[in-house]
Formats: sequence, structure tokens, C-alpha cells
Amino acid sequence: MAAQRYPTVTTERQLKAAAAKLAQQCKVMSLIFKRTGTPPIRNFPAGFAGLAKIVVGQQLSAQSAAAIWSRVEGALLPFTPEAMLSRSDDDLKNLGLSNGKIRTLKALSHAVLEDGLDFPTLNAADEQIIVERLTSIHGIGPWTADIYLLFVLARRDAFAPGDLALQLAVQHHFKLAARPTSDELEEIAERWRPARAVAARLLWADYAFARRALLGKPAKPIVTKTYKILK
Repeated sequence: MAAQRYPTVTTERQLKAAAAKLAQQCKVMSLIFKRTGTPPIRNFPAGFAGLAKIVVGQQLSAQSAAAIWSRVEGALLPFTPEAMLSRSDDDLKNLGLSNGKIRTLKALSHAVLEDGLDFPTLNAADEQIIVERLTSIHGIGPWTADIYLLFVLARRDAFAPGDLALQLAVQHHFKLAARPTSDELEEIAERWRPARAVAARLLWADYAFARRALLGKPAKPIVTKTYKILK
């Protein structure tokens, strides 16, 4: 049987096995895995709907994102570019979408209908090609493209170095004096290849765990020290 060109992690069993392997190789991953257990899969629908869901959820809490997405998805049945473009901006605002997200979702719809964006073809491409194509659409930046690779395509080695939660989690666990930049986090994440997406899921789970632990309690400052990034 031919090897899969882009290995994925799509089941809880695969995620658990990959997380356990990472925990054997990295002390930080071991600590997190013991504390959080297997993180949630969080796979998104394929293609247009999955990317739209990511756009809708940008800069929102998980609860708010889920509520707005539920309204948007329910109002646009079937959920297609044509259905998106058929709705007025006011209709979409009433569903909870901001002006910026409406512009992005309509730009995405035009990209599919007028500019030849074909998701089956795109989804089979190299990561760099996917990122370049998606970020050419108004309102879609590198973070959105990276999250598409992680949660829609479930690529095992995808990563999102621009994600704030990942940066904060890494700053804490590696005792960095400052939050790492995207480039610095990309360098740190090299140690987790070829399963950086699994590391990201563990770091997100740990970040959520830490936030829940602080609910109702005054936040205590984290004492940090300079940590030399390993090559």
C-alpha cells in the first residue's frame, strides 16, 4: 500500500498514539499529556464550509464562535458560496457576523465562483501552495490558512506559529522572558516534527486547562527567565 503523501490525524486513537509518542520524546509534551490527557479532535467540515467556520470563529471565545456558527450554518442551507452571496449584509449582521467577517466570507465566495478556487484540488496541494492561495483572498491571513491545515485537512505536521495561545503556552513551559514571535515559535516547534499538529493540540488543551484553573481566582504573575532556544 502506498504511503500517504500528507499524513493526517483524524481519529481519537491516532491522536492518543501520536500524543503518547511525543510525550516520550519531549519533557514539555510529557507534562502536558499527563495533565490534560488526549486533547479533543476538533475536525471541521471539508472545503468551503470548514474555512468559513474558521473565519466566523476568529477572535471569539469558543462558546461565542459556536453560537454564531450555528446560526449562520442554519440560515444558509445548503451552505454554499451561492447561498452566502444571496444574503444581504444586514441579514448576515443579524446572525452575529461583523462587517469584516462578512467581507471575508463574500470574498471567499467570489473566489470559488469567479476565481477558480477548487477545494478538492487545493486540499491535495503542498502546504505552501495552500497558504499562498488562501492568503490571496481578502481577509484571510496566515493564521486562518494554518488553522485550515490543522482542523479541516487534519495534516499531522501542520502548525500555527502566529497563534497567541500557542505562543503564551510555549512562553510559560519554556520559561521564556517574552512571548515568542511567529518565527521563534516556528523554530521551537521543529523539535515536534513530524507531529507538530499534535503538539499544537496538546498546547491548546493545556492553555484551556490553565485558564479554567484561574476562573474565580486572581491571576498570579508567571515568573519567567531567559531560556536559550535549542537548535
